[in-house]
Amino acid sequence: MKDVEFVNLLAVTVVALLGPLLLGLRPSLRLPSVVLEIVLGIIIGPSLLDWVKIDEPVSVIALLGLAFLLFLAGMETDVHRLRGRTLHLALSAYAFSLVIGLAAGLGFGAAEWVKSPVLVAVMLASTSSGLVASVLKGTGTIDTELGQTSMAGGAIADFGAVVLLSLAFSSAGGSTGGRAVLLATFGLVVAGVGVTVWFAMRSRDLRGVFERLADTTAEIRIRAAVVLLVGFVALAEKFGLESILGAFLAGALIGFLDTDASSHPHFRVKLEAIGYGFLIPVFFVTSGIRLDLRGLFASPSALLRVVLFTVALLVSRALPALLYRKTFTRRQLLANGLLMATSLPVIVSATQIGMAENLITPVNGAALTCAGVLSVMIFPVLAVRLLQRGAGDRDDVPEHSERPWGESA
Repeated sequence: MKDVEFVNLLAVTVVALLGPLLLGLRPSLRLPSVVLEIVLGIIIGPSLLDWVKIDEPVSVIALLGLAFLLFLAGMETDVHRLRGRTLHLALSAYAFSLVIGLAAGLGFGAAEWVKSPVLVAVMLASTSSGLVASVLKGTGTIDTELGQTSMAGGAIADFGAVVLLSLAFSSAGGSTGGRAVLLATFGLVVAGVGVTVWFAMRSRDLRGVFERLADTTAEIRIRAAVVLLVGFVALAEKFGLESILGAFLAGALIGFLDTDASSHPHFRVKLEAIGYGFLIPVFFVTSGIRLDLRGLFASPSALLRVVLFTVALLVSRALPALLYRKTFTRRQLLANGLLMATSLPVIVSATQIGMAENLITPVNGAALTCAGVLSVMIFPVLAVRLLQRGAGDRDDVPEHSERPWGESA
C-alpha cells in the first residue's frame, strides 16, 4: 500500500466537486454537469496544465464509474412500456440510425479518418437516455406521448449500443457467429439469474429480512444491487464480452424486478447517490484528462472532423424522427430528434474500446468525444426551447388534440 498514492484521485474528486458547484453559482450557464466535468478534466490533464496523471486508483474508480453509469442507464429503461407500436417504431428508428451512421462511417473510412465504420455507426446511433430523461422531467413532458416515445427510443439506442459493442468488438469468441453464441448464452444466464431472484424474493422470510435491513447500516438492498452489478460485469468479461453489457443488463434487471418502488422509495436514490455522487463524476473527469486535444488542435483537418462528426451525429439520430411525422407536430419532431442526438456516455465508452483495439487513433477519439460534448451542450438546450415554445402554442397543446405533421387543418 505504500506504493499507492491518492493525490491524483484527490485532484479528480476536487474537480468533480467544483463542476456542479460552479454551475450552481452560475445557473445562467445552463450546461449539463458532465460537460463541465470533462472540460475541467481537459484543463488539469496533459492537454493543458498537466497537473494530474491517471494512475491505478484513478483508473479503477473511473472504471467503476463507467460501470455504474451504464448500470443506472439500465435502471432507467422501463421494459414494461417497450411493447406494441412504441417498440416497433423505436426499433425502426434505431435501425434507420444505424444505416445512416454506417453510411457516414464508410465516408469517414474512405477519408482514412477511421478504421472501423461499424464502430462509428454504433456511436452515431447512440443516445444518452439518462440525459434525455432529465430534460423531459425538467420540461414536465416525460409522461406525455412525446416523452414516452423519446424514452423508448433512448432505451433501445442504449441497449442496442452495448449489445453491438459486445457483438462486434469483444476480444473472445473468434468470429461474429461465435460472439453471437456467447452473447445468447450470456443472455440466458442473465435471464436465469433474474428468474432465481424473482422466486427468491417471493419468499416471505427473505422479503421480511430485506425490508427490515433495507434502511439500516446493513443497506441490504444496496449491497445486493452492487453484487448483481459486479457479478454481471465479471460474468460478461468471463464470456469475453464488453463489461458495459453486464453493467447495463444488471441495471435493466433491477429495473424490471423493482416494480413496487413505493415500498422502498429510497433504494434508487441511494444508488444514484453512490453513482452520481462519487463514481460517475470521476469517470467523466478522467475522460477529459484522457482527451488528446494537443493532437486535435495541431491539425485543421482534425478540427474539421469534430464539426463533421457532430453533424453526422445529428443527422443519424434526428432524421429517423420523421417516422413519427403522423403522430407529432414539426416542433415536437425537431425536439425529439435533438434529444435522440444527445449522446456522450456511449461515445466515450466506445471511443475507449476503439483506442484499446487500435481501431481509433487518439486524435479521432478526441474528435468523436468532442462531438459528443457538443451534442450535450447544444441539442438539449434547443430541444427545451422548442418544448417550452410548444407549450404556449395553441397548435401544439394539448398533445392529443394537435394536428400531426402532414395532415391538413
